Amino acid sequence: MSGFANFAVSFTIISVLSGCMTMYGYGMTTGGPAMITWGWVGVGLMTLIVGLAMAEVCSSYPTSAGLYFWAHRMAPERSRAAWAWFTGWFNVLGQIAVTAGVDFGAASFLNAYLDLQFDFAATPGHTIALFGIILLLHAVLNTFGVRIVAVLNSVSVWWHVIGVLVIVGALAFVPDHHQSSSVVFGEFVNRTGWDSGFYVGLLSLLMAQYTFTGYDASAHMTEETNDASTAGPRGIVRSIWLSWIAGFVLLVGMTFAIQSYDGSLESTTGVPPAQILMDALGASGGKALLLVIIAAQLFCGMASVTANSRMIYAFSRDGALPFSRVWHRINPSTRTPTNAVWLAAGGALVLGLPYLINETAYAAVTSIATIGLYIAYVIPTFLRLRLGDRFERGPWHLGRWSRPVGVVAVGWVALITVLFMLPQVHPVTLETFNYAPVAVAAVLGFAGVWWLVSARRWFLDPHHPKNAVAHAAPLAEPGALRP
Repeated sequence: MSGFANFAVSFTIISVLSGCMTMYGYGMTTGGPAMITWGWVGVGLMTLIVGLAMAEVCSSYPTSAGLYFWAHRMAPERSRAAWAWFTGWFNVLGQIAVTAGVDFGAASFLNAYLDLQFDFAATPGHTIALFGIILLLHAVLNTFGVRIVAVLNSVSVWWHVIGVLVIVGALAFVPDHHQSSSVVFGEFVNRTGWDSGFYVGLLSLLMAQYTFTGYDASAHMTEETNDASTAGPRGIVRSIWLSWIAGFVLLVGMTFAIQSYDGSLESTTGVPPAQILMDALGASGGKALLLVIIAAQLFCGMASVTANSRMIYAFSRDGALPFSRVWHRINPSTRTPTNAVWLAAGGALVLGLPYLINETAYAAVTSIATIGLYIAYVIPTFLRLRLGDRFERGPWHLGRWSRPVGVVAVGWVALITVLFMLPQVHPVTLETFNYAPVAVAAVLGFAGVWWLVSARRWFLDPHHPKNAVAHAAPLAEPGALRP
C-alpha cells in the first residue's frame, strides 16, 4: 500500500456520508440542529486530539496488531500481557460493532430507497434481511476480490469528497426555501423524554463521536504499507481532519435544506435525510442523491470488514480468540486472512439482530462501537503518558505537545465512555433499553474470566509450550509480536 491507500482506508471507514447521515435522525431528537452543528465542531476537535496522541504511538510501533501490541510494549513489565489482552478485546468489540453500525445504516438507507422506488416497506424484518445481504457481499468481496477492494478504497475517497460537494451544492442552489441561520446554529430540540437539556445535549454527541471511529485502520494496515512509521500516523491524522471539514459542510448543508420544520423531522421511510432530499430536490433528484449516499456507505462497510479482519487476524495470531487457529489462517492465493473476514461479518450480524425487538438498537450498536474503540484507542496513550521521557519516539511525533495532548485525550475518552452507556430515551423499557452496557460487560466478563483461568499463563509468553508451534506468517513483513 501507498501512504494514500493507507489514509484512504481510514477516511472511508470514518465516512461522513455514513455516520453523519445514519445518525442524523438521532441528532434531531437529542439536541436538534444546534447540537448537530456545534456538537460536530467540538467532537471533531477532541477526536483530532485523540488521533494525534494515537498517531505518535503508531509511529513507534507500526504493526497490524496495532493498539494491543502498543499496550504490551509500553505497560509495566509484570502486567504487560494483561494490558495487551484487554486492549485487544475492546478493539475487537469496537471494530465488530462499527462494521455492524455501518452496514446496518446502509441497509436502512437502501430499504428507504427501495420503499420509495418499489414500495418495499421499511420494516425491521426487511432491514435485517438487507443487512445480512450487505454483510455477505462485503465478506465475499474481501475473500475473493482483494485487488478490487484495494481499488474501491481509493475510489471511495473521491466518491466521498465529490459526493459531499454534489449533495451540498444541489441543496444550496435547487430549493427555493432554506432554514434560517438561527435554526441551523441555535435551535435546540429535546424529544427524548428526559427533562434535562444539558443531559440531552451530551447524549447528542454520540452522532459525531460514532462517525469519528475506525481511523485505527491505518495502524492495522501498516504491515501492508510502505514507509509505515510515517504513513500510518499521517493516515490517522489526515483522515480525521478532512472528515471534520467534510462532515461540517454536509451537516450544515442538510439542515439548511429542510423544507418543513416545526421542531420535529418526520420521514415516511424512517430515514430523515432521505426525506430532506426528496422535499428539497423532488423525487428524481432526491432518489439519485440517496443512491450516492448508499454507495458511500457500502464503500465504508467494505473497508470496515477489511480493517476488522486484520485486527482479528493479528489478535488470533497470538491465540487470544476462541478457535484462534481458524481465524489466523492465511488464504494461500490472496495472502489475506479470509476466515477472519467471515468472523467479522458474522459477529456484526449478531450485534444487529436485536433491532427486530428493540427500536433503539441502532443507537446501542453505535454506542458499543464508540465505547469499545475509544477505550482501546486511549489505553496506549495512557501508558505512553506513564512512560514519560522513557517513551521511544518514532519519526512522527508531537514533541513538547505530547503530554498535554495525551492528558486531554484520556480525559475525553473517560467522559464519553460513561456518557454513552447511559439511557438515551425516557421511559426506559425493553423496546428503548440501551443495551450497550450489557454487551460491553458480557465481552469484558468473558475476556476477564478467560484471562484469570488460562490466558494469564501463556498470552504473549514466547516460552510457554502453548506458543511453541509457529503461527502463520504475517500479511507482509514479520509481525512485531512474532519475531
